[in-house]
Amino acid sequence: MIGRIFEQQELMRISNSEESEFVMIYGRRRVGKTYLVREFFDDKFTFSCTGIAKGDKAEQLANFRSDLDRYTNETHPILKSWFEAFNSLRSIVEKSKRKRKVIFLDEVPWMHTQKSDFLKAVEHFWNAFACPRHDVVLIVCGSSASWMVKKMVNDKGGLHNRITLPLKILPFTLNETREYLVSRKIRWDEKTIAECYMALGGIPYYLKMLDRRLSLAQNMDRMFFSSKALLGNEFDNLYASLFKDSQQYVKIVEILSKKKVGFTRDEIIKKGKFKDGGNVSEKLDDLVECGFVRKYDSRGKVGMLFQLSDFFTMFYYQFVKKGSFGDEDYWMHTQGTAAYNTWKGLSFERLCFAHLQQMKHALGVDGVLTKAFAYYSDKTQIDMILERNDRNVNIIEMKYCDGSYTLTAKEVEKMKTRKDIVSKLYRKRMAFSIVMVTTEGVVQNQYSSEMIQRTVRLNDLFKD
Repeated sequence: MIGRIFEQQELMRISNSEESEFVMIYGRRRVGKTYLVREFFDDKFTFSCTGIAKGDKAEQLANFRSDLDRYTNETHPILKSWFEAFNSLRSIVEKSKRKRKVIFLDEVPWMHTQKSDFLKAVEHFWNAFACPRHDVVLIVCGSSASWMVKKMVNDKGGLHNRITLPLKILPFTLNETREYLVSRKIRWDEKTIAECYMALGGIPYYLKMLDRRLSLAQNMDRMFFSSKALLGNEFDNLYASLFKDSQQYVKIVEILSKKKVGFTRDEIIKKGKFKDGGNVSEKLDDLVECGFVRKYDSRGKVGMLFQLSDFFTMFYYQFVKKGSFGDEDYWMHTQGTAAYNTWKGLSFERLCFAHLQQMKHALGVDGVLTKAFAYYSDKTQIDMILERNDRNVNIIEMKYCDGSYTLTAKEVEKMKTRKDIVSKLYRKRMAFSIVMVTTEGVVQNQYSSEMIQRTVRLNDLFKD
C-alpha cells in the first residue's frame, strides 16, 4: 500500500484495542477510502455492506439483506426497517468466533434515505449492543464528507461523541504520487509528475488510469479529449454522487473557477444570483469539508475568501468544459500555448498550498505554528504570505518555468512594494523576508542577492 502510514497505524491501534471502536472514514470520492479498509483488514470482515447510489429505502434494505445472506449462508426474511436489519446483524456478531468483530458499512450516506431511520438504528445498535461488548469494530465510510461530519461527528443526539476514531483520507502528496506511479512502472521526472498532479490531483483512481506506454500528454488526451474519454463524464458523476442538489454546488465552483484568489460569500451570492444566502453558506461549508474549496482570511478588508482548490475541477473548467472541438489530440496541441502556460502558473500556486508542510520543512520551520494565505488588494496581489508565530513573516513568490528563474529589476521593485504593503498589515514588530518557490531554482545575480532570503525548489515539495 502506498502512503497512508498514519491511517494504518491508527487502524492497527483500534484493531488491538480492548474496547469496542466506532471508526468514521471519510474523504473525497475516488481518494481510496474503501481500498484502505479492505486492504488493511484483508477483506476479513464479520460483515460488510455498501450502499446503493440513488437507491430508495426498500432497495437499500434489500441490498443489506443480500449481504446478510452472503455472510451467513442463510436466507433472511424481507427487511421492513433498519432496526430489523441491525437486529439481524446483531445475531451475526453474537455467533462470530472472531476475536475482533469488524463491521464495514461503506457509503452510508446512500443508506440514509429520507425518513428511513437509518441513523437511529445505527445509534441503537452501537449504544445498546456493540459498545458494551468491547470486541466490535464498527467502521462507517462515505464520500460525502460534509454529511459524515454533520450527521455523525456533530450529531447532538444518540451518536454525540460516539465516534472513537475519525479518519479523513486526503489525496496523495507529490511524493506518494511518484511512489504510486513507480509501483505501476511509470517513471516520469518530477516536472512531469507535478504537471500530472496539477491536472488530476493525488487521486489514486485517476492515477490508476494512466497508461505507462504513453506520454503524459497522450494520457490526458485519452482520459479527457478522445471520443471514448475515460473521464469524460467524471465531473458530473463526481458532484452528483456527493450532493443531492449538485447543480447548485456546481454553480458555486464554476463561479470560483473564474478568479484565482477566490470570492467572498457575498460576491458568490451576487454573481450566482442566489436567493437564499444561508443556503449558500451551508453549501460552501460542504465544499470546504469535501476538499474542493479552501476558506481563508486574506488579512485584507474583504473578509473571508473562498478559493477553488480541487485540481481536477480546476482543470475541467480551464480546458475540458470549453471543449476540444473534435480534436482528439487536443492536449498534445495545447502544449506551449498561452493558455497552457497560464494554467501551469496558476496551478503551481495551488500545488504549493497543497504542500505547505513540505515548504515549511524546506524553510526549516516544521515545528513553528504558521498561517498561510494569499493576499490581494487594489494595489497588489501576493501568492502567499506565511505568518509565523516566531515573529517572522515570509512573503512567498511562486514561479513555474522550464529552467532556472531569472529575477529582473522590474520584479525587484514590485517585491519592494509588496514587502512594504505587508509590513503595514502588522502592528506588532515582525521580521519580513521574501522567499521564492520555483521549479529549478533562481539564477544568482545582483537582484536575487538583494531581495531573496530563501529559495524553495520543486524537488523540495516531493520530500515527505
